[in-house]
Amino acid sequence: MRNLTSKFALISTVCVSLVLVACQTPDLGQKDPEKATKVRTQLAVEYLRTGDLDAAKRALDQALETTPRDSQANMMMGVLLQQEGSKLNLEKADHYFKRAISADPKNAQARNNYGTYLYQLERYNDAIEQFQIAGATLGYDQRFRALENMGRIYLKLGDTANAEKSFKQALQANRDSYISMLELAEIFYLNQQFPAATQMYQQFVRGVGQKNQGARALWIGIRTARAGGDQLGMQVLVNQLRALFPESQEYQRYLQLQYSTEAVWK
Repeated sequence: MRNLTSKFALISTVCVSLVLVACQTPDLGQKDPEKATKVRTQLAVEYLRTGDLDAAKRALDQALETTPRDSQANMMMGVLLQQEGSKLNLEKADHYFKRAISADPKNAQARNNYGTYLYQLERYNDAIEQFQIAGATLGYDQRFRALENMGRIYLKLGDTANAEKSFKQALQANRDSYISMLELAEIFYLNQQFPAATQMYQQFVRGVGQKNQGARALWIGIRTARAGGDQLGMQVLVNQLRALFPESQEYQRYLQLQYSTEAVWK
C-alpha cells in the first residue's frame, strides 16, 4: 500500500496560545462549558503535536468531563489512542470515533480520521465507507485527502477502476494532489496508456521538482520514458535513482529488467 497509514492526514485544527489557555480554562468550565471544551481540545492538539500524549490525555479527559458528547473532543481522543498504538488503546479508539460521528454526522474530519483508523485495522470496506462520506463533503478542506486515501485502499484491494476514479476526483478537489498524480501515472502506464502516463508524471515533476522525487517516483518516470522512447530522459532518471537510492527495491528491479524487451516493466 506504499506507506498508506503514515501519509494519511489525521488532524487539521487551529493552534491556540498555551498561555491564554492556562489562564482562562478554570473559569470557562463554569461560565461557558462549550468554550472550555473547545479550548481544552485545542490544547490537547498542541500536546499531541509535541508528542506529550499524557498531557493530551489529561486535557481531553477534562474536555469530555465538561461536554461528553462533543464531536471534536471525542475525535481527538480517538486520534490520541490510535497514536499511542497499544492493543488496548486501539480497541478503545473505536468507541470515541463512533461517538464523534454520532454526535456530528457531518464532521468530515472525524470520518477521515476514522477511515484511517479502520484501514490500520485492515477493515478496508468500512474505511472506504467513511472516506466516501468525507470525500463527498463539499467545503471540507481536506476532502481531497479522503479521496486519496480511498484510492489507495482500492489499489490495495486490486480495484484499479475505482482507484483511478478516486484519484481523478481528488485532483478535481485539489489540483495539487501530488499523490494522485503519481498514482494515476502508474495506473495509466500499467494500462498501456503511455501518453497519458507521461503527461501525468510530468505534471507531478513540475509540482514537486525534479530533485525532490523518491525512488518510486523515479521508477515510474523511468518506465514512462522508456515506453515513450525517450532514452535520454530515461538514462537521466536511472542515474538519479542509482545515485540517490542504490539500495532501493526500485533500483534493484531496474537492474533485473534493464535488458528485458517486455513492453511493460512492472
